[in-house]
Amino acid sequence: MKSDEKLFRTGAIGSIIVALCCFTPLLVVLFGLVGLSAWLGWIDYVLFPALGFFLLLTAYALYRRKFHPDSVCADKPDGR
Repeated sequence: MKSDEKLFRTGAIGSIIVALCCFTPLLVVLFGLVGLSAWLGWIDYVLFPALGFFLLLTAYALYRRKFHPDSVCADKPDGR
């Protein structure tokens, strides 16, 4: 169960961070402040696949939490 929570937390936090960078000028402002605004031409090639990955990771964690709970056999003494 602990790994499902970790997967969900990683997916959710990653999705939020990447969505903020995709749909707000947050990354544009930050890159402009440090002088890396020339790198912004390729940023969509990185951010959109990253957003897809983190959304899929979140969906997978929710699927595992619902259909494959780790604690199903935890209450049996022999572990089966």
